[in-house]
Parts: sequence; C-alpha cells; structure tokens
Amino acid sequence: MALLKIARMGHPVLRNPACAVDDPTASWVRRLVDDMVETMGDAGGTGIAAPQVHQPHRIVVFRVPGERLTEMPGDFAQDLTVLINPVIELIGHEEGPGWEGCLSVPGLRGVVPRHLRVRYRGTGLDGEVIERQAEGFHARVVQHECDHLDGILYPQRMPDHRLLVFVEELQRHPIDLAEFLAETRAV
Repeated sequence: MALLKIARMGHPVLRNPACAVDDPTASWVRRLVDDMVETMGDAGGTGIAAPQVHQPHRIVVFRVPGERLTEMPGDFAQDLTVLINPVIELIGHEEGPGWEGCLSVPGLRGVVPRHLRVRYRGTGLDGEVIERQAEGFHARVVQHECDHLDGILYPQRMPDHRLLVFVEELQRHPIDLAEFLAETRAV
C-alpha cells in the first residue's frame, strides 16, 4: 500500500466526470482502493473518491463513524464501504444544511444543503452489488463522495458563501447554524 497525493481544488482531475470501471474485480482496482483507504486514514478523512488521488475512475470509499450520526432512523454507523460505479437515487425532496469538509479543500468548512434520504447502489471489490438506503450523515457522506465523480466540490453546492470558513476561525468563533439560518431567513 502507498500514500497517494491528494488533488486540491483547482486541479483539472477534480473538475471532470470520472470514467466507469469495466471490471470492479481487477487487481489494479484493489490496489487503488487499498491506497485510497490508507491515504484517507492518514489524512483523517471519512471518505475519498478516486479523482481526489488523481485517478479518474468512478470509485469511492467511505466510513460512517458512530460519533457523526444524526437522530434520523436510517443514519447508522457504517464500516468501510467501497463503491465502484455508484449510483444515487434521491428519496423525497427534504433537504437539510450541514457542515462539510473535504480533503481536496484543506483547512476549510462550509454549510451545504443535502438530501436527507438517499438510496445508493454500486459494486464491491468482489463484484457483488451493494445496495443501501441511508439518511442523515450517512446520506451526506455518500452524496459528497459521489459528487467528486461528477467533477463537483462542495463549495459549488453552497448557496451562501458566508458559511465557507477556515476551520481555525470556526473553532475560535463558532457559528450557531440554526441561529444564522433563522436570521438570514428573517431578512
């Protein structure tokens, strides 16, 4: 396994749609996934997509740690998941705002509206289909990582860039998101 260099916002590999993987069981796919998992862990991420490590393939890996769960019934901790050629189906119209960070946008956080419920499907390393329904943080992670496969970074999803902040400043000057959103709606 090897640590891979993470592409940062502005690199062309992050702006273009990724290519489908013809054979999810190929040895090069397993090697790439192993390197992606090691890179994600080293960087302290909860997910990473192949374009983030300069590989234009439709592959994402993620985990959902228990401490990040919401109170939604379909938001459950998830061990490491590998999805090759994933497809997301949005369930309903309900969206919710939430803070997001990204290994390709280091040092920043932003508030992004995401669908609260999704169904996703993809292929695992063994060639078997993985299909799940997710809510809350689990749904957010899947949407965020799959956006990378379409050349989209979270700042492009933000309706209010006043909520794009440096992590250090957010720690010094916390923002009560509910209060901020209520104030902006009242204006």
